[in-house]
Amino acid sequence: MTIHKEGTGSLIVSTVTLAIIYSLVKYFTPDMAVLHYFVFAVCLVLFFIVLQFFRKPTRKTPINPKHLIAPADGRVVVIEEVVETEYFKEKRIQVSIFMSPLNVHINFNPLSGIISYFKYHPGKYLVAWHPKSSTENERTTVVTKHQNGTEILFRQIAGALARRICWYVKEGQTVTQGEEFGFIKFGSRIDIYLPIGTKILVNLEDKPVGGETVIAELA
Repeated sequence: MTIHKEGTGSLIVSTVTLAIIYSLVKYFTPDMAVLHYFVFAVCLVLFFIVLQFFRKPTRKTPINPKHLIAPADGRVVVIEEVVETEYFKEKRIQVSIFMSPLNVHINFNPLSGIISYFKYHPGKYLVAWHPKSSTENERTTVVTKHQNGTEILFRQIAGALARRICWYVKEGQTVTQGEEFGFIKFGSRIDIYLPIGTKILVNLEDKPVGGETVIAELA
């Protein structure tokens, strides 16, 4: 396991900030050794909490053109039929995966194909489970066109803690199932919109592994 490139800046800022806090405590309380040990321990714990946000484990994707792979680690919180209003403007099956601060925050391409649509939306930072977070929060919308012509839409959604969404794809780009397409700092949620009739292979409260777990089978 390594540290993701998106963590470099955050880890530097965290290290400097925590070092300054510890130095100030020592400077203003030179005779309070117990306090120094306590503050050092707290700073160390906080550093490792930030560090784990940016871990990058090795994932082995079972490549299969009929399968849709989980785009993120987390917990399945929504499986329902909805009307997707931005791109398809028709009914789709929505599967949502909530990423907690403890999950890996890398986002993986759920299928191979060509990016037929991409758009970044600035927005609010409502908690990820809020009903309006899908349409009002900071988010990206990505549509991948499968080799059989089927289009799958997936949406990175920022939450109350996640204030920066990163993406590595653009319209017209060819992508491969299981490769990274983005990163959401400090967790949040990904919504996937599938054609009606798609065979869903996960249930509510399941905990898929990004880049590995098969969550649906395409017709």
